[in-house]
Amino acid sequence: MAEVEETLKRIQSQKGVQGIIVVNAEGIPIKTTMDNATTVQYTGLIHQLVLKARSTVRDIDPQNDLTFLRVRSKKNEIMVAPADISLAEWGRKAIEIAENEMPGLMMMRKMYGASKPLKGARIAGCLHMTLQTAVLIETLIELGAEVRWSSCNIFSTQDHAAAAIAKAGIPVYAWKGETDEEYIWCIKQTLYFHDGKPLNMILDDGGDLTNLVHKKYPQLLKGGIRGISEETTTGVHNLYKMKKNGELKVPAMNVNDSVTKSKFDNLYGCRESLIDGIKRATDVMIAGKVAVVAGYGDVGKGCVQALRSFGARVIVTEIDPINALQAAMEGYEVTTMEEACKEANIFVTTTGCKDIILGRHFEEMKDDAIVCNIGHFDIELDVKWLNSNAVEKVNIKPQVDRYKLKNGRHIILLAEGRLVNLGCAMGHPSFVMSNSFTNQVLAQIELWTNPNKYPVGVYFLPKKLDEAVAAAHLEKLGVKLTKLSDDQATYLGIPKDGPFKPEHYRY
Repeated sequence: MAEVEETLKRIQSQKGVQGIIVVNAEGIPIKTTMDNATTVQYTGLIHQLVLKARSTVRDIDPQNDLTFLRVRSKKNEIMVAPADISLAEWGRKAIEIAENEMPGLMMMRKMYGASKPLKGARIAGCLHMTLQTAVLIETLIELGAEVRWSSCNIFSTQDHAAAAIAKAGIPVYAWKGETDEEYIWCIKQTLYFHDGKPLNMILDDGGDLTNLVHKKYPQLLKGGIRGISEETTTGVHNLYKMKKNGELKVPAMNVNDSVTKSKFDNLYGCRESLIDGIKRATDVMIAGKVAVVAGYGDVGKGCVQALRSFGARVIVTEIDPINALQAAMEGYEVTTMEEACKEANIFVTTTGCKDIILGRHFEEMKDDAIVCNIGHFDIELDVKWLNSNAVEKVNIKPQVDRYKLKNGRHIILLAEGRLVNLGCAMGHPSFVMSNSFTNQVLAQIELWTNPNKYPVGVYFLPKKLDEAVAAAHLEKLGVKLTKLSDDQATYLGIPKDGPFKPEHYRY
C-alpha cells in the first residue's frame, strides 16, 4: 500500500495534474483526490468508455487487451490505465536498475536537482522510448522541465518503460508496433502541453519532430522555441542541410558529434546491440558465416568488431577512401555490394544513406540470407521491392519476415528494414546511453539558460563538458586517472585539469 501511495503522490506532484481517481473492476471509486460529485461523474462516464474501448480492442484481436486510454479535449486530458498495472511495475523495477548503470544522469540530478535550471522549459522529446530514455525523461523533470514524449521509431518502444512513465503522470505517446500514421499522430501530441501552451524546446533523434515543426507548425518557431538538441547522425545531417538551405529557424546543438556520444554510443553501443538483435531474431550461428557491413563509420566499426569477434569473416563496403583504408588496414576485405552480395550470409547496413541494398542485390544473395539495418531510417534497404517482387512472404514472428524470391531462394528480413537493435532487441545498454543522454541534458540546459548566446546555427558542446561527461563514468568502472603535475601542464601548454585536447583533435 505504501508503494501505491508513493505512486499517487508522484503523479499528483506533476504540474497540471488536477486529480487522481482509483476505481475497482466494477468502476466504483475506492480512492480519489477530487470532490465527491466530480468523482462520481468521472467514474460513471469513464468506466463506460473503458468497457467500450476494451471490447473494441478484443473484437479486433481476441488475444489483445486494452492497456492504456488517453482522452484529450480542448480543456484537459484524461489518462486511464484500465488493465493490469504489472507492465508499469515491471518497467519501474527495470528503470531502477538502469539508473544504477547511468552515472552521468545521476550526476546531473545531483548537480542541478536543487537549482532547477530547466524550470519553465516545455520539452517535446522524440527519441526511442526505452528504459534508458525513461531515466533521461525523469532527469529532465527533476531539473525543472515539463516533458511530453514520443518515440522516433515505430518498433523501438519498450512498452514496460512507456507504461512506467505514463503511470508516473508524464505524457508519453509511444507503443511498440505503431503504424506510420500513428507515429506522426504521436509526435503531434507532444506539440502542446496540458495548459494549451506550446513546446519551447525540442529534444530530437533523427529530425522528424524538428521537420514537422518547421514544415507544418512554423508559427511555433517565432520567438517560442529556444533550441533543438539532436541525438543522431541522421538528424545532424538534416540540421546542417536545413542550415545550408536557410530553412533552420532556431539554434541547434549537435549532440551526436560530442566525442562521448559518437565514439561511445555509436561504436560500443552498436558493438553489443547489433548481435543481440540478430540473435534474438534468428538464433543464427555467427561463427563461420560471411557478413557484409555497409559503411565503416563509428556505427560500422562497432558492427564489424562484433561480427568478427563472433567468428564471422567480414566484408566492408564504403564510399569514403579514408574509411575504406581504415577498414583495409584493420584486415577487412573492402569491395562493392555488387560483389559482396554473392558471398555473404548476413548483411548489415549502417550508412544513413538510401538505396544501399536493392532488388538486384537481393536476387544474388544466398538462400536464407539475413538482411538488417542499423541506420536510423528505413531507407537503406529496398523493402518495397521485396514486397512487390517476392512470390511469398511469411511472418516468422514479430519483426522477422521470410521472403521467397522467384529464383527459389529466401531472404530473412529483420525489423522491416528499420533499426534491428531496437526492433528485435532492447537497444544499447544503459551505461553507454548514459554518456549520450548526459550530453542531451547539458545541451538542453545550455540552450535554455543562454538564449542570447546562440544565433540560428548548429553548435557543439565545449570540449570541457565532453571531458566532464567521460569523467562522470570512470568511477563506475574503477578507473583511476593520472594527474598532470604543474610542470607537465606547463610543458604541454594546457590547463592542469583540462581540456586536454584541442577542438580539432580526432579521438
